[in-house]
Amino acid sequence: MRGPQIAVNNSGVIITACTTKGNIFSYYKDKENWKQGTRVNDVDTIAKEGLMALSADGENAFAVWLDIRGNKRNKIYGAKSNDGGKTWSENTMIYTSPDSSVCQCCKPSVTVKNNQVYIMFRNWLHGNRDLYLIQSDNNGTSFEPAQKLGINSWKINSCPMDGGGLAINENGKVQTVWRREGNILTAVTGVPEIQIGKGRSCAIAPVNNQNNYAWTDNQKVICMKAGGQKKVIGTGSLPVLKALDNEHVICVWENEKQIHAAVVDL
Repeated sequence: MRGPQIAVNNSGVIITACTTKGNIFSYYKDKENWKQGTRVNDVDTIAKEGLMALSADGENAFAVWLDIRGNKRNKIYGAKSNDGGKTWSENTMIYTSPDSSVCQCCKPSVTVKNNQVYIMFRNWLHGNRDLYLIQSDNNGTSFEPAQKLGINSWKINSCPMDGGGLAINENGKVQTVWRREGNILTAVTGVPEIQIGKGRSCAIAPVNNQNNYAWTDNQKVICMKAGGQKKVIGTGSLPVLKALDNEHVICVWENEKQIHAAVVDL
């Protein structure tokens, strides 16, 4: 999931993309033409992993990424834009692991709704590679302390390369889905995790305050509706799931260097 990221707000479509040197640039659509915004990272060549996320709502947009500035160890950094991706704020250090680094090859997630910003990332703390959630209620100006998701932990001396999925439902409540070992789990902060399947590379899309999920298992793309019904919708990996309306979600995934999509009736 090192590719470009896309989001939409009142100003239009915003894209962020990272160069091989570790610089993130934004692009925005002005009527019918694409234009380049400013560089998102305010210190040169610090996004070496190219792992980043982007979300937007209303007039707000927020980007997060893995950042090695200062000590060459990955941290969670972010920046906001209030002009449709044309310019970006001074970068904010959102989280630094007291052990050494956050997980080096797991993509962070971000979702924005009104002035709420939620960021999910895989930490590396005491040998455990667990998912953590950070919240801002002021459009990313400041963030509350990171909270671990789930009760149990995953002690592993390598990177799972699997960041999980994050969304905010219609009631403004954050929803998460992620992998631990070979299990697909869903949880909110302070509540034990619930296993919903087996596999990896999971995504989430709330519709009518009910969660729909997608993930892969043995190269099969699985979609699970809010009622628990599971369906294999294709072959491939790295699914992305989004709501189309109150009765449909769309799942997009990759297979043999081609992009596939399916609309699922809820």
